[in-house]
Amino acid sequence: MNTNKFNYVVCFGEVLWDIFPSGSRAGGAPFNVAYNLFKMGIDTKMLSRIGNDTLGQQLLNQIDQWGITTDFIQVDRERPTGTVLANFDEHGEAQYEIVKEVAWDYIEALPKHKELIQNSKAFVFGSLIARNEVSKKTLLELLEHSKFRIFDVNFRPPFIDFDFIKELLHKADLVKMNKAELRTILEFLGEDYIDEDTSIRHLQNYFDLNEIILTKGSKGARYFVGSTSYNFPAVHIEIADTVGSGDSFLAGFLSKRIQGRSPEEIMKQATSLGAFITSKSGACPDYTYEEFRTFRENNCCKTS
Repeated sequence: MNTNKFNYVVCFGEVLWDIFPSGSRAGGAPFNVAYNLFKMGIDTKMLSRIGNDTLGQQLLNQIDQWGITTDFIQVDRERPTGTVLANFDEHGEAQYEIVKEVAWDYIEALPKHKELIQNSKAFVFGSLIARNEVSKKTLLELLEHSKFRIFDVNFRPPFIDFDFIKELLHKADLVKMNKAELRTILEFLGEDYIDEDTSIRHLQNYFDLNEIILTKGSKGARYFVGSTSYNFPAVHIEIADTVGSGDSFLAGFLSKRIQGRSPEEIMKQATSLGAFITSKSGACPDYTYEEFRTFRENNCCKTS
């Protein structure tokens, strides 16, 4: 492990197979972020766990083929590789059945992880990984070593423990949520939704959060930093499916955020990548950075 460089991001959580009627695709929200960050030229480490089975080996082979390191993906000798049974509704929205008691529920904290997290630019995690006490405990341990903690809320009923969600919100440096998740968090806190600004300011104050991203699908996204907010429209495209659209948005956002770019450039990259992936099938389609840059320049902006 090269710990002399500080330009990589660690994504922690589920890596699995999304099983669609049309076939299986590698997925899991944190892995979707990792994949698209890697496509943006960011060195990315995926910290997860797979089973010692055919699906696990196929997953490792696929990730290795893409060029992403598998050094931090553990192999479980007892539990199977994670799978999700997925279908689409008439609007192209994915519906998921997440199989329980799988390898990524049992990610272990290892001595080498402390240095890995300490030297990273950012540590990305979601709430689904905490459905099992083993991975939950590992997440809490790793969070203590991170300098920049990014919480992608990503609610997946019935796996929502709001007491723990509150704990993660208190620990995070940056949080990404959609409009429905914002309303759910407010409801848990016993607060009424008034409007976006009032609601986000309440969360910033309650959880001492400086940065919040609010995604709104076809209505664009907003980025709140301290007392300032930036509003960006969505890039209009023909939707293939919405799988991983929020994950790719976050990857685009982080690819510029960790480089210290301006909020405008950060959000243009985020909205462009989110739209680009939504125009394709699956969360991890095969593409080059040049293809993405052409799409961005033709549909959104002309930044480098």
